[in-house]
Amino acid sequence: PPLAGASPGALNPFDRRLKRKQKNWAALQAEPAKCDYLREEVGGRIADRVFDITRTFPLALDVGSGRGYIAQHLTKETVEKLIQVDIAENALKNAIESEIPTIKVVADEEFLPFKEDTFDLVVSSLRYNVISQPCPVCVCVLQIHQVLKPDGVFIGAMFGGDTLYELRCSLQLAELEREGGFSPHVSPFTAVADLGHLLSRAGFNTLTVDTDEIQVNYPGLFEVMEDLQGKYILCMGESNCSWNRKPLLHRETMLAAAAIYQEMYGNSNGSVPATFQIYYMIGWKYHESQAKPAQRGSATVSFGDLAKIEGLLKRGKK
Repeated sequence: PPLAGASPGALNPFDRRLKRKQKNWAALQAEPAKCDYLREEVGGRIADRVFDITRTFPLALDVGSGRGYIAQHLTKETVEKLIQVDIAENALKNAIESEIPTIKVVADEEFLPFKEDTFDLVVSSLRYNVISQPCPVCVCVLQIHQVLKPDGVFIGAMFGGDTLYELRCSLQLAELEREGGFSPHVSPFTAVADLGHLLSRAGFNTLTVDTDEIQVNYPGLFEVMEDLQGKYILCMGESNCSWNRKPLLHRETMLAAAAIYQEMYGNSNGSVPATFQIYYMIGWKYHESQAKPAQRGSATVSFGDLAKIEGLLKRGKK
């Protein structure tokens, strides 16, 4: 199917064709292992969550797999067969070897080419940060719910709303001062309050959402920007692809931003931090065998009785 967001408009804030070019370019960079340590770290943490589920998954799907950052941490005792999907064919060609039998499919993550009730497990690492549809029920999550079998589980991770807040704030303040206004230079991220609602509206239940932060220190803003272009952002293919993106930053603005960054967020040793906030989400597709909440009003103990427990314990000691 055609790439979503192929033309600008009110309901398409991102350029999906540019996103594909960015990811293909990133996958061809030399020594990608030096650029992927953040994605590999998050992939390992997603794999840990898969291991926490005491079952074997006959067929799993990795949405936006990239070079296989999750697959390298999984074992064939946990996942018997894995299908890797990515919008960038170059990323799949340079995939990291895994002990799990894999099938690679080039497809847009927003248009999954699979039948309903196909997979026992769906995982996704840092791929659903740029989502075109701002509707209450995200099309991407709906499609994941569709391709899952009943009692299947979705485990994903995405950048949180506070990611790179130091850099974004410094650039905005510098642009306001030097140019009288600012435009986005990093793609916007999702707020944690939206994730639970998003998964619930898509049909998932037994939801779990937690957040974590990974902080990396740099000598200064210019080193942050260089690392983002060469490592996190471009090698992960996550450069800003908003339709209203600004093509460049003026030298005076960059110097002002560097000074603001150091003044507001600098460490005592002269370095500056860059924070990556990660949201992890787990949701299950409904099946009648799953545990169900008790009917409303069926409780036999009131929360008010909890206040009496301390008194009862003191009596027992006496």
